[in-house]
Amino acid sequence: MNGTTTEISQRSPTSQIGYYISLFGAALILLWIGVFKFTPTEAAAIKPLVENHFLTSFVYDVMSVQAVSNTIGVIEIIIALLLIFSVKFACLRRYAGIGMIITFLMTLSYLLTTPGVWKIVDGIPVTDFFILKDLMLLGFGLMILQKK
Repeated sequence: MNGTTTEISQRSPTSQIGYYISLFGAALILLWIGVFKFTPTEAAAIKPLVENHFLTSFVYDVMSVQAVSNTIGVIEIIIALLLIFSVKFACLRRYAGIGMIITFLMTLSYLLTTPGVWKIVDGIPVTDFFILKDLMLLGFGLMILQKK
């Protein structure tokens, strides 16, 4: 198979369109959020999430708030680029999928470790819904990792 995608073209047109919309949509979200991580506003916004997680709480001992955010941004941008380039080079799809799975499992776990992230509004538990998009992105990461 020489590293280029071929099996995608053997599917129905609707399946192909759906796959590429998901792929480029995920890449766009990762790129956009990754770039936003370089702003002081986003660095401050993710600080409570990162500092309250048992796997990431130590990072502020060795890096500044902005440096941590920048590092996360670089990771998100790299995953986005892997997704985009996986259209031409199928061998990159596996790395993009692994990166997505790790990233989105991590961000979803913040819902369990960050105090005050859940609130009761009119009797219904709610959270900052921007994190819930990661559930769909986690699913897409699992799907592309499974592709042969």
